[in-house]
Amino acid sequence: MYEKWYKAEHKDPDGIKKAVYGLPEIFRDRIKSSSLVSNPGCYPTGTILGLTPLLKNKIIFSDDIIVDSKSGISGAGKEPSEITHYCERNENIEAYKVGSHRHTPEINHILTKVSSLNVSLLFTPHLTPMNRGILNTIYAKLKSGTKINQIKDAFHETYCNEPFIRIRQNQLPRVMDVVNTNFCDIAFNIVENRVIVISCIDNLIKGAAGQAVQNMNIMLGFNETVGLL
Repeated sequence: MYEKWYKAEHKDPDGIKKAVYGLPEIFRDRIKSSSLVSNPGCYPTGTILGLTPLLKNKIIFSDDIIVDSKSGISGAGKEPSEITHYCERNENIEAYKVGSHRHTPEINHILTKVSSLNVSLLFTPHLTPMNRGILNTIYAKLKSGTKINQIKDAFHETYCNEPFIRIRQNQLPRVMDVVNTNFCDIAFNIVENRVIVISCIDNLIKGAAGQAVQNMNIMLGFNETVGLL
């Protein structure tokens, strides 16, 4: 799977067997006792956190999910390329790697593992003229008869004790509210027979370095929020 999507040979196949996926809100207990943690990417972090409560509680169909993500230019990686030039990015927004983004199998794999369902989603990333931040708009089909209180309960039960998850009640998540923080802001609404989930993170902190510090704190027995507030 790695070689198919990354077009490169995996350098440490033995490490796969012992590595723990470093999303603290979901795999905290395993991270505590691990010596090797795989730090999630930015798109998977926001998407997995937005969908986990719904899939775990079997509220949505696992094969009819669409993820539309908008990222700041730093989300495209550090490798210089034509699309990261100022004249290409300024006053512009565009989709890229449609149907072929390498984070797609990572998202599907972890959500399948979390929910014990066969998860298959369509994921399309977009680059926007921002330095940092990611806003994910996630569309999923609800199981028949699902009420909004069931969705509220699912998110509350999953994240009520999480220091870096904020469920927004009266305001939709905004990039400006999470930039330079380790928070993931989440909100949702029902439209006809679908739920629309909005999740928002700073791709360089909760989507990268901040999450790595959070994992380190857990592994070493520190307070999880040390260095992150």
